[in-house]
Amino acid sequence: MIEKTELQWLLSFQAVYEQLSFKQAAEKLQLPTSNVSRHVALLEKQVNLRLLERTTRKMMPTTAGKQLYQSITPLIQAMNDTLEEVSLYGDSLSGHLKIILPDLPFMAEIIADFCLQYPKIQLSCDTQLNPTAGLLDGFDLVLNFGRGPLEDSGWVAKEILRWPSCVVGAPQLLKNYPLPRSLDELSTVPCITSLSVLQGMPWRFKPKQTIQVQSSYKVNSGNIAKAAALKGLGFAILPIHACQLDIDKGSLIKIDLDYEPEDLVLYAFYSGRKYPLEKVKVFLEHLRLGLIGLEQDVN
Repeated sequence: MIEKTELQWLLSFQAVYEQLSFKQAAEKLQLPTSNVSRHVALLEKQVNLRLLERTTRKMMPTTAGKQLYQSITPLIQAMNDTLEEVSLYGDSLSGHLKIILPDLPFMAEIIADFCLQYPKIQLSCDTQLNPTAGLLDGFDLVLNFGRGPLEDSGWVAKEILRWPSCVVGAPQLLKNYPLPRSLDELSTVPCITSLSVLQGMPWRFKPKQTIQVQSSYKVNSGNIAKAAALKGLGFAILPIHACQLDIDKGSLIKIDLDYEPEDLVLYAFYSGRKYPLEKVKVFLEHLRLGLIGLEQDVN
């Protein structure tokens, strides 16, 4: 049967199944709507089954349609990955690289240099701190922060950078609140937490300790959190390198507790294949070398 079935029929069916609309599927595939409709009709004729129930108001997949979609989707993805891999054996890296990453200043230079080095790469870059699971579909690589154990997912996680962290507070804050010496005491004083990333609350400490903290100041920016800590709005967990100068000057005080905060880690996530795509591997190596150069400049 496969020799009588065209790949484009399956691609059109897959797009219609996902969009539940011939028009939207045609826009996604950049084909005339009539072609997409004809492809699905030919596929249904070939398997002698109705795959999609159409009415004037909505479209729904049949049981056979669901089974076919679930079976062909990983196969189509594997075929596409194979073709991309083969295409990389030419003179230089090429293809479309789609990334989500935090808006970090040092990343801008590294990404621009990568595209200069590989001019045949087409880059799509979305800057988000906490991308939702559904948004990850279609992206090759996601850079995201974490503290402590990672949640299980279908993505492979590769550690990129690790920053030891500490709890800090401003001198004016300590005039109004007692100096916390334990996690229990820390849980009773105002703290600055993240709005959505790193699970916001609870705060995580080594080894595998968590506490709920009081917070009326929630932000998705280390710089904003540090500014708030300097103003005395609450205690904050910050990477040590980001606040060491302020600690040395006395504008922030390092709080010694009975447990240390978990390190802040920047991870690279890519889809759970046995091996990453070549373009992802090359970018990760470029990122690694760029960060080594960055650390040497700092030191």
